[in-house]
Amino acid sequence: MRWLAAVALLALAACATYRDTGVAMRAVPVDLARYAGTWFEIERFPVRFQQGCEATTATYTLIDARTVGVLNRCRDGAPDGPVRTIAGTATVAGEGRLSVRLGGVPFAAPYWVLWVAPDYSAAVVGVPQGTAGWILARSPAMPAARLAEARAVLAANGYDVSRLIAVRHAR
Repeated sequence: MRWLAAVALLALAACATYRDTGVAMRAVPVDLARYAGTWFEIERFPVRFQQGCEATTATYTLIDARTVGVLNRCRDGAPDGPVRTIAGTATVAGEGRLSVRLGGVPFAAPYWVLWVAPDYSAAVVGVPQGTAGWILARSPAMPAARLAEARAVLAANGYDVSRLIAVRHAR
């Protein structure tokens, strides 16, 4: 599993870039206690370590004021396919910025919260290098207006939203 996590993080660094890194990316303040819980991935940029993933969720468990446990889960190939998981931790690295370690690897990847709905029902996350980005919600579906709002946040942070892919969830 450690090898898989190391490959995943290296793949993140070697992935295509989906954003103009000349555009300043801005993280927003996050209340970790409110951010904790399960998030459903609604759309994402294609990344190798999530190839074939459907019905993807991320569950964050508050450990202390600066640390959350992370459990990423997806179904391989279809919303009812075999379950794949990877666990780790995320620590606060700045306002709205987390440093994520998965699978016990000794290095971390940046995870910036670019927007969170006032009621914490939706969020947008990106990485400064522009190699990944996600639109998340507390349920497996998102109203069209909210999805447009989330896409606008990515675009304002330099992302090419035409390259987003939808994530299928079981109905």
